[in-house]
Parts: sequence; structure tokens; C-alpha cells
Amino acid sequence: MTSSIRRFKVVALAEAVSYLVLLGASVAKHVFDMPGAVAVMGPIHGLIFLTYLYLALMVREELGWNLVTTLTVIVAAVIPLGGLYVERRMVGDATRAPAAEPAEPTPAT
Repeated sequence: MTSSIRRFKVVALAEAVSYLVLLGASVAKHVFDMPGAVAVMGPIHGLIFLTYLYLALMVREELGWNLVTTLTVIVAAVIPLGGLYVERRMVGDATRAPAAEPAEPTPAT
């Protein structure tokens, strides 16, 4: 696995977590009258989101994603925990090494 794919996996997880924290901050803003939480978390999540999009476009060829897969990865970022799904299923499956085939027994001579 290359370093760009590793970075994308880390950012995908960070995007999923930061989105949940931002949603929690939004609830805190409206329910508990705490606007500061969104003011802090909003820009942080925005930066992570933009990094996620950039890296998704950077690793798409390396992972062999077609247009539909790339769009799915991008749309997943706007769904809570979508980044986790991408990291586990779409990137994880593509980066797992194929199982080694058993060696052929050598005939005794």
C-alpha cells in the first residue's frame, strides 16, 4: 500500500469522525445554545473534507476506480460515517494482498 493510499485511509476516518463531531456541535448549538462549538468544528471539518476530496481524486487511478466508484466515494463523504465505509470497504478491499496460491508439490526424483 502506497503512502498516498495510507493518507487517504487516515483522512477518510478523520472525515467520518469530524462529521459526527460537527453534527453533535450543531445539536449543542441549537439545544444548549452553544454556538461556539460549530464555530470551532466547522472550519476543522471543512479542511478535512476538502483534503478527503483531493486525496480521493489522487488515489482513484491507483485503486482502479471508475467514474461511478469515484462519485460514490465523494457522495459517501456527505453521509455520516460514509468515510468509514469508504475506508473499510472500498479502499480496504482494493489494498488487501491477494491470498498466496499454494505451491505446486515438486515431484520426487
